[in-house]
Amino acid sequence: MANIACYLASRRGRRVVAIDMDPQGQLGKVLGLASRSASRSAVELLVNSVLGEPAATAAPPPPPGLPRMRTRFPNLDVIVANKSLALFPSWTGATESDPTGCLAARLDAAGELEETDFVLIDGPPSFGPLTLNVLRAVDEVVIPVPLTYLALDGCAELTRTIETVREREGHPTLHVALVIPTFYRRTRLAHEVLDRLKQRFPKELAHTVVGLHVKLDEAQSHGLSIFEYAPSDRGARAMAALAEELEAREPAPPTEGAPQ
Repeated sequence: MANIACYLASRRGRRVVAIDMDPQGQLGKVLGLASRSASRSAVELLVNSVLGEPAATAAPPPPPGLPRMRTRFPNLDVIVANKSLALFPSWTGATESDPTGCLAARLDAAGELEETDFVLIDGPPSFGPLTLNVLRAVDEVVIPVPLTYLALDGCAELTRTIETVREREGHPTLHVALVIPTFYRRTRLAHEVLDRLKQRFPKELAHTVVGLHVKLDEAQSHGLSIFEYAPSDRGARAMAALAEELEAREPAPPTEGAPQ
């Protein structure tokens, strides 16, 4: 997601806010931001209390505005995450009446996002309260799917979760916007999985198939985007193509029927 955000901001002139809701904090790391030591982070979007403070003592309110960090890209701000985010369920169990709606409520109240072109949220890889917070806060979901057999199961589970959120949480606009095939190799299994994705997501499947690009990993290890590290590499071209696909897609109503 970091490379797509960088491309939209630096090459397309879009105003982008990227939010990391994964406790691993990789979004900030790959952009060279000090996620671990950041004074403000994504946990502010979910809780207003301080861990370990006596229950009778009210915590001071967070500073006004979203906990955004400026980046070296003029149009890109990032809300970083760190391991404190993993403690979110234990912080809110007894204090929040709607613990999976915290993120949506905070972002809905953030008037500063009205002038933003793209709000991109990186969700955790596992299902739980953080993932549900993300799904309730967004309308469109982008799913990267490695071309492996087990990844199909994960994709199917996520689409079922999306359908559950649509129905049980009254969020009918939530839908899959883009499915991105990743880790492509010239194997029969990869082609079989790709064919399955084409059948399941005929309109949502990205035209760009992302292979194994070493330069992408190298760029991340240096805290740089691929466009800074190796702008002529195939990985850079793939990320640019994906960003432009995402930009070109008009918001569409969700399809009828439950995902299979």
